[in-house]
Amino acid sequence: MIFDTHAHYDDEAFDTDREELLGSLKDAGITSVMNVAASLDSCVTTLKLAETYDWMYAAQGIHPSETAELDEEKIRWIESCCAHEKVKAVGEIGLDYYWEEPDHSIQKKWFVRQLDLARRTKLPVIIHSRDAAKDTLDMMKAEKAGDMGGVIHCFSYGKEIAREYLNMGFFLGIGGVVTFNNAKKLKEVVEYAPLKSLVLETDCPYLAPVPNRGKRNSSLNLTYVVDAISGIKGVDRDTVMKTAWENALRLYRISPIPTSDV
Repeated sequence: MIFDTHAHYDDEAFDTDREELLGSLKDAGITSVMNVAASLDSCVTTLKLAETYDWMYAAQGIHPSETAELDEEKIRWIESCCAHEKVKAVGEIGLDYYWEEPDHSIQKKWFVRQLDLARRTKLPVIIHSRDAAKDTLDMMKAEKAGDMGGVIHCFSYGKEIAREYLNMGFFLGIGGVVTFNNAKKLKEVVEYAPLKSLVLETDCPYLAPVPNRGKRNSSLNLTYVVDAISGIKGVDRDTVMKTAWENALRLYRISPIPTSDV
């Protein structure tokens, strides 16, 4: 059983074969997926997917690169969406300094507001942080994000930052990058972090693992991520899958799914 804890199946990259692909996941051992919003439009499409597939869940939030579109009315609308029974997290939210826009001050403002939204709705957070290690960590500590809990999506920093988040009770999201030859830092983090603190994710359609790097990603590729983690940590594949599955349920506070349903 595999739980893909971060996917974007509402992305246009899946428009030609979405139904067929999603219909194939269960036979491949993918039994649950968290579809994660990144914009106001994707809040709608993500929720629609979660309503369509009983094994899919939704996260509602605005990616830092899209925060220029936010205002208080839209934050209230997102909060109302979080009342839906299939919504299990606020995300993806955070800071992204790779691009110059939106201005860092705008990103920070709406990061704080969405952390507050998670606090009010009592939901865990899905954190996006790129080239913003210090600011992300400092803000999360200031806002007591450990009280909400959650996952650092597509973790990309070193062991020192990993230690800080693990001490706050956060999970680390591990995806296709761990299979890349140049991912030495991430492999060191995977070796260092307890297996009970790791969850599997794709970020599909992005970041496909080797041997499919550069192609459209999907949950079907998580088998390669499992293999990589198994090799790094020296544990068998079944242990990786079982522990990561249990971790995902704890992360999103989902009651164990009966075996007959998977």
